[in-house]
Amino acid sequence: MLATVRKALDCASPRSLWLIVSIFLSVQFSFAQGNPQTPQQTNARIVQLAQASGSPTGEIPIGAGDVLHIDVFDVPDLTRDVRVGETGLISIPLIPDRIPVAGCTPFQLEGRLEKLLQVNGLVMHPQVSVMVKEQDSEPISVVGAVRHPLVYHEYRPTTLLEVLANADGISDDAGNLIIITRPKPSSTACGEPDPPADPTEQTQTINIRVSDLLQNGDPAFNIPVYGGDVITVPRAGIVYVAGAVVTPGGYTLNYAGEAINTMKVIALAHGLLGTAKVNSAVILRKDPATGKTDQINVKLKMIMNRKAPDILLHANDVLYVPDSTAKHALYKAGDAVVGITSGLIILRGSQ
Repeated sequence: MLATVRKALDCASPRSLWLIVSIFLSVQFSFAQGNPQTPQQTNARIVQLAQASGSPTGEIPIGAGDVLHIDVFDVPDLTRDVRVGETGLISIPLIPDRIPVAGCTPFQLEGRLEKLLQVNGLVMHPQVSVMVKEQDSEPISVVGAVRHPLVYHEYRPTTLLEVLANADGISDDAGNLIIITRPKPSSTACGEPDPPADPTEQTQTINIRVSDLLQNGDPAFNIPVYGGDVITVPRAGIVYVAGAVVTPGGYTLNYAGEAINTMKVIALAHGLLGTAKVNSAVILRKDPATGKTDQINVKLKMIMNRKAPDILLHANDVLYVPDSTAKHALYKAGDAVVGITSGLIILRGSQ
């Protein structure tokens, strides 16, 4: 197919050249990007899938710092609130030893306490209920390019989509990657005290693409998350295209440090208008060292004719294509960036 396109380009007139290349790039991007969405549509999808997928079944294991409400039926002296110590132990009146509870579910702990009350001759036929009143053990942290970074305490099994929905979704400049950093699973079983902290403890990293997660809420990607997990959504940045293009807008990059060339950006914007001044385009780029906005001239027609190399755009760059019908030129690049990008629709691809 590429050879066919090249042959057509060699034979085409300059005017038809733009049409051929625009169609070719648009077809490529229709496969690569899918249907672009606004950040609002993306976040609505996160909420929709979180509600539809439901929560995993089961109970959250008790951890250090949690406050438990222990109720012993018909024995008010033993009914009380207790906080789990740093080593995963609690104390109950009249039971001589401290009781390891870390790693137990409330249901498991109920059975253990009933046996202890019987063995110690305190209650003949005990009926014990345990409820986690305050979940203060390791929370789930959500950081990076989300609308509201948060520390999430899970009171029941929770999924990745649920946590992102609680953070009000991802921000405009979020990339296509979610990184979950998970502590090494504890070897503590129910009824064993927590071992001393290991300063060399390794962590596990799980990478999930936003596009995979939002495709259909597949459980393979909408994984359970646990206390101690840190969920990071890296910022990738946005590239803007404005002026004499069909669909001016900002287009989210997939990954931090990614760059795309001018032809791809124009294809995302569905091509140039017939009134575009193709050899007067500029890239507006802010110098992070000086804060000054530099203006880089772009000879689009020469790039399309393969007489000049394409130019890469990075996060926050603005490709501006002047319109031959415009009455005012672009004078101050620094002031122009704010005016050009204000009000542009931000769109995310599906990859």
